[in-house]
Amino acid sequence: MTEILRKETVGGVLLLIGALVALIWANTPWSDAYHSLRDTTVGPSALHLDLSLGTWAADGLLAIFFFVVGLELKREFVAGDLRDLRRAAVPITAAVGGMAVPAVVFVAVNLRGGGDALAGWAVPTATDIAFAVAILAVIGTHLPAALRTFLLTLAVVDDLLAVTVIAVFYTDDLDFVYLGLALLPLLAFALAVQRGIRFWWLLVPLAALTWFLVHESGVHATVAGVLLGFTVPVARRTRTGTEAMAEQFEHRLRPLSAGVAVPIFAFFAAGVTIGGLDGLGEALRDPISIGVVAGLVLGKVVGIFGVTYLMARFTRAHLDEGLSWLDVLGVALLGGIGFTVSLLIGDLAYGAGTVAADHIKVAVLVGSLTAALAASVVLRSRNRAYRRIAELETVDADHDGIPDVYQR
Repeated sequence: MTEILRKETVGGVLLLIGALVALIWANTPWSDAYHSLRDTTVGPSALHLDLSLGTWAADGLLAIFFFVVGLELKREFVAGDLRDLRRAAVPITAAVGGMAVPAVVFVAVNLRGGGDALAGWAVPTATDIAFAVAILAVIGTHLPAALRTFLLTLAVVDDLLAVTVIAVFYTDDLDFVYLGLALLPLLAFALAVQRGIRFWWLLVPLAALTWFLVHESGVHATVAGVLLGFTVPVARRTRTGTEAMAEQFEHRLRPLSAGVAVPIFAFFAAGVTIGGLDGLGEALRDPISIGVVAGLVLGKVVGIFGVTYLMARFTRAHLDEGLSWLDVLGVALLGGIGFTVSLLIGDLAYGAGTVAADHIKVAVLVGSLTAALAASVVLRSRNRAYRRIAELETVDADHDGIPDVYQR
C-alpha cells in the first residue's frame, strides 16, 4: 500500500478526490453536516490547541507535507539540480517570474478595491507540485526527462518562496519568546539527525514540540515543517558507507503526506457552498476571484514562459537541448495549478469561512482546472510528437539506421 502511495499520480488523484468529495458534499442538502464536521473543535484549550478539524488539517497535517517539501528542497540544493546554479538558473528565475507576474495581475485587477481586497495578492503565486507532477506523469509517457526536471526545479523553488511569503506576510502577531524557544527542540532535532539518530520516540516529540512553539509564536505552523526538513542531512558518512538520510526520510513520509495529510487538507479546504449557477456566477464576478483566475491562468504563463525566454535570449543561460518552446509553454500552463498552498494562503489572507475566502476557493478551483486542461492539450500534443519520433528511431534502429521506406 505504501509503495502505491509513493507514486506521484496516486497522490494527485487522492488530492483531487478529497477536493471533489468536499465540494459535492458542501453543495448538497447535507451541507450543514459537512460544515459541522469541519468546524468540530478538538484539542486541549489549556495549550491553545482547541482547534477545529479544518484548522488541524491546515496547521497540523499540512506541516507533514511541508516537512517533505523541506527534505526535497534540502536534497535539491545539496545534491540535485539546484546545486549547479548555472544549470538551474533558467527554472529558478522562471519560478520567480511565475510568482511575481500573477501577483502583479491580481493587484492590477483589485487596485481600485484596495484595502482588504489586496490581502490575497499571494494566492495565485503558488504552484501545486503534487497536482502538476501527477498530471505530467499521466500525460507525459514519452516527454523528455528534462521537462520533468524543469518542472520539479520550478515547483521546488516556488514552494520555498511560498513558505517565505507565508512566514513574512501572513504572520500577524509575532511572539519572539515562543519563537526563540522553538529553536531549542529544533536544534535538538538537528543534532539528533546529524548524528544519525532515527528513534521515532525521540524525533517525533522534538518535531511536535517545535511545531507547537512555532504555532504559538504566531508564525504559521507549516513553516516548522520546512525548518525541520532542512535539518536532515542529505548524506551521512558511516562505517558501512554513505547513507542518504533525507531521501530515506522522504521515502518513509511521502505516503503519509500524499496519502493522508494533503487529501484531508483538500477535503476540509475545498468544501465551499457555491449556491448553484447563481452562486458560481456571483463568486466569479468578485474582483478577488477574477484576480486569482487571471493570475493562475494568464499570469503564470506570462511569468514562467516570458522569463524563460528572456533568460535564454539575453543571458548565457540556455534551455535544455532536449526541450522545445512548446514544452516550456506546457510546463508554464501546469504552473497555473495552484491548489494546496493557494487555498491555505486564501484562508490566511481573508480568514477561513468568510465570503472572500469562499470566493477564493471557487476561483482557485476554476483557475487550476482551466490551467490543467490547457496544459493537458499542449502536453498531449507534444507527447504524441515525441512518441512518433521514438517510433521512427526504433524503426531506423531495426534496419541498421536505414529508413523503413528504403528497406521496402
